[in-house]
Parts: sequence; structure tokens; C-alpha cells
Amino acid sequence: MQATTVDTAQLESFNPATGEPLGAVPVTVPEHVQGMVDGVASVQPSWAGLGLAQRGAVLERAAQVVLDECDEIRDLIVREQGKPRNEAFSMEILPTVDALRWIAKSGAQILAEEKVPMPQVFLKTKRSALVYEPLGVIAVISPWNYPWSIPLGEVGLALMAGNGVVLKPASLTPLIGERIVSVLERAGVPAGLIQVVHGPGTGAALAESSVANVFFTGSVETGRSVAEACARRLKGSVLELGGKDPMIVLDDAHLEHAIAGAVWGGFANAGQTCSGIERVYVMRSVAERFIAGVVAGARRLRVGDPMSWDTEIGPMVSAEQLEIVRSLVDDAVAAGAELHCGGQVEAPLGLDGAFYAPAVLTGVTHDMRIMREEIFGPAVPIIVVDSEEDAVALANDSEFGLGASVWTADRARGERIAGRLESGMVWINDHMFSHGACQCAWGGVKDSGLGRTHSKFGLYECVNVKLRAWEGSTVRDAWWHPYDETLGRALRATAQLLYGRSSERAAALREGAVPLTRLGARLARDAFRR
Repeated sequence: MQATTVDTAQLESFNPATGEPLGAVPVTVPEHVQGMVDGVASVQPSWAGLGLAQRGAVLERAAQVVLDECDEIRDLIVREQGKPRNEAFSMEILPTVDALRWIAKSGAQILAEEKVPMPQVFLKTKRSALVYEPLGVIAVISPWNYPWSIPLGEVGLALMAGNGVVLKPASLTPLIGERIVSVLERAGVPAGLIQVVHGPGTGAALAESSVANVFFTGSVETGRSVAEACARRLKGSVLELGGKDPMIVLDDAHLEHAIAGAVWGGFANAGQTCSGIERVYVMRSVAERFIAGVVAGARRLRVGDPMSWDTEIGPMVSAEQLEIVRSLVDDAVAAGAELHCGGQVEAPLGLDGAFYAPAVLTGVTHDMRIMREEIFGPAVPIIVVDSEEDAVALANDSEFGLGASVWTADRARGERIAGRLESGMVWINDHMFSHGACQCAWGGVKDSGLGRTHSKFGLYECVNVKLRAWEGSTVRDAWWHPYDETLGRALRATAQLLYGRSSERAAALREGAVPLTRLGARLARDAFRR
């Protein structure tokens, strides 16, 4: 059931499985967003002043708080978003516990002051370092499909780098956004360092506010508007805009492993995953067995109440999302595709949500909408190919480029194909697991977005990388004024001696001896006068 405004001041959240109301949060007036950003900015300097070790200690405590409250948080995710209990833990809770610990420990090393070697002879008197300074206030605009792990990981990166945060949760999952702030404040994050905004227009207001960077996860259309607003204000944005991930199954793949991977990668979270498997290209020699295995696996998945421990497919987050999936599948079938299993089903007894059983299709072609548009639901279309070349060409024939997977027993072959795929991530004999490993970069190419979250690159998105250089001022730089022929000849000789062919260095030394000596004497006189 879609979250709605109860009145002009409240946004109410509903359980997508039962339709029952779960609670409400105040709607933020877009005109008030800048004031909230200013409030966070007033608290942020004291947080930045704590230093890396102290900020990391707070994030480690936050990881423990998540563990302490994991059952409550898990069930809140289940009730508000609809994924089954086991997925709420394995795909949301556990990854954030690990991420907060990794950010705290590795972040202290990654963001520590870094000496820059100065090997050039003419720069030997100088000392340089890279320092990583917080940007100030960072906005995190998060989606409903992973309403805990996506925003909490990005908030953790921003906090470790010394920033404050304004979080805009999806309107379908506002209570989870509020719980994130509660967890972090319980761990010791200062009150006011993280603010939450809710409701229509607040995402756009954040992009147009004085925040220094925006982490946005969502649709291409909205992401483009966020990027444009940020570009007009000469600030950064990190965009994760969804995907159309291909799975390539080669003739030497461990077939049972590939079948299990296709079922999980295609149907986990009811297919509502930006990097879920949305297209499969399988070699003809193994296609019959592979398709039969995927169909059998899809039929075994249990659709039902996500609060039940044995449920594997919960409800779609909304009736609108189910309609998108149904439309794409029906369009493919009308155009000649074969639906082997799945489709819309009535809500199980006692429930009132939008349920769609896992669907497997064959006979699809690349001009069908289901092969070009993001499904974001439990439907996996499969195309049989005759060669590796065909598989790679079809996999790259998409506006999206988030993730991709190759399934083969030959590691070298898999890595060679991985190098040809147009995507931000490629997994060999697995799919999308690395979102749960914060040390791994996450992000895409083409319409899947810009920038990276997670990893050292996600931390770098949260800082100003500043070069700090020191000169002892004993000797002035050789290339300073006055300019004359002696300086010109000395510079040329220096370049030849340092970078020229070894066979020409002796001649360069002979030709440059006099101007180099004169320049050296000039610099020595200047140093002596000081």
C-alpha cells in the first residue's frame, strides 16, 4: 500500500503485506530544508574536531547498537518494506554491522594524512602531504528497496569523514529512516548532526540547498535532475540509478551453481533490487537444462507473509510496483515470449498486499520492453545464445551498466569476458554479493550513475582532498625570476639529464655545465644573503 499524507503535516507508513498503518512522521516543508542544513552545519565542526579515532569509535559503537537491536530493526524492515525476515537480516542488518566496523577501522587509515613522495631532484627541499578534510554537510537521498543498508552505509561514510548529514528516506519507508538516526545517536553521534526530512519536494530542496554533496539512489530521471541542480551550484553528486544486470552462463559453468545463483539473484527481495539479475544469456548447449532448473527453482519459492520464517517471496512494495512488473511480462507474452511460471497471485490468507509469484520467460527478444526497461520485480527473461561473442554483445546492448555476472569454470575466461562488459561491477560465479562488503566499490556506468559508494572511493566522495606543501625557504626555486639565457639553458640541460635518452646525457652535461654552474652560484649567493 502506498504511503500517503494523512494531513498536511503527517506522512503515514503502511505495511505492504497487510495494509495496516505502522506510524506517521512529520512532513518537512521544502522551504524549511535549508534551515535544517544550517542547523547541521552548526554542529558539524565540533564533530570534525574529534579526529578519526574518536569518530571511528562512535561508528563501532553504532555497529554494536545495531546488533543489540537487530531483532527489532529486522522486523521493522519486514513490516515497512516487505522483504522476508531472513533477507532483512542477511541483506540489510548484517551488511551494515560489517560496514560500520570496516568504515571505522579502514576509514581511519584511508583518511589519515598521507605523505607524498617528492623524488624530483629540483623539488628535494619540499615536503608535501594529502590531507582529507570534511566537506561540511552531505545529503543522503535513499530508496525504499534497501531502506536500511543503503542509507546507513552512506551516512556512515559521511560521518567517518567528519561531515554532518541530512537524510531523506523514501516516502514508503520513513520509519526506517528515523530508526537510523536513533541508532546513531544512541551510539554517541551528537544530537543535531543528522537531520531527517520527509515528504514531497524535500529531495529537490536538498539538492538546491547548501549541502556540499548529494548521495542519491533512485531513478534515472530523478537522478538526472539531482545532478543538474548540483552542477549548477558547482558541487558534487554520487548517483546510483538502477540497472539491468545481465547474467552470462557459459557452456562450462557449474550448472547447478548457476541455476541457484539465477534464482537467488533474480528473485531475492521479490526482484526489487537495482543489481538483481534482469537478463540471462545462456549458451545453447546447456540452455535446456539451465532453463528447466531455473523454472523448477522459481516454482519452489514460497510466496507469503514476510514475517514467516520460511517465506522466500514477500509482497511487492506497492500495487503500483506490481503493475509495472505485470505490464512488462504481459507485453513480452503478447509479443511471443513464453511464460513458464509465475505471475500475479492473490494475497495469502490474512494478508492484503500485492503479490507476484516468480516468473521465468523464454522466447524473448531484445526489442521487447522487458529486455530494455528496468523490471524491478520477480521476473527473469532468458535468451539462448550460440556464442560468447553474442552473449557479450547482447549484455552490452543496454542503457544501463551497473553490474553483470559471468558463470564459468574457467577463471581466465571469466576474467577476459569481464573486461569486455560495460558495467561498474562484474562477478564471476556469483552476483551482487559485494554490496554487503563495504571495502568493495559500488556504482555503475552509462545510465546507472556516476561516482562510487562504499570502499575508499566512497570515502573520497565525502572529503576535500587538499594538498599541503612545505618549503624550508633556504633556497629559492631555480625557475623564479630573473629570466635570462642562463636560466633557459640550465632548464633545458636539466630536462635532458633527468629525462632524456641515456646516450645523449653526456652531451647534455657538457653543453649545460656552464649555465648550470652559473645558476647554482646565483642560488647559493641568494641563500647566503638570507
